[in-house]
Amino acid sequence: MKISTKGRYGLTIMMELATKFGEGPTSLKSIAEKHGLSEHYLEQLVAPLRNAGLVKSIRGAYGGYILSKAPEELTAGDVIRVLEGPISPVDFTEEDDPAKRDLWIRIRDSIANVLDSTTLSDLISYKDEGSKDSYMFYI
Repeated sequence: MKISTKGRYGLTIMMELATKFGEGPTSLKSIAEKHGLSEHYLEQLVAPLRNAGLVKSIRGAYGGYILSKAPEELTAGDVIRVLEGPISPVDFTEEDDPAKRDLWIRIRDSIANVLDSTTLSDLISYKDEGSKDSYMFYI
């Protein structure tokens, strides 16, 4: 399964809204400018997120979008499923070789587990803390 720009940019929108949760609506224009993305494309992505009940739109001069729930209650899986569809690395049928079918099911379930156990709060916390991949050496 390859996550397209729809899924990646959708997560970007949701992470920005999570960062501003409780502060009022955030405009897509501000998100687009901050990340160097097309505002028109973000408008196309936010519609299914709104229809799925993940975000709410606020009209008016100071309008924009807000999360429908707290960042701790929304997962990466919620966003990816809305924008990308079902999570599956390959299409398989009951007629497929049982060993291969079992592999595809295990891969699918592992991906779903990671996406469903990663909240927006987790993602913004990681972003705020920065990458922990660097090593500190003491001499």
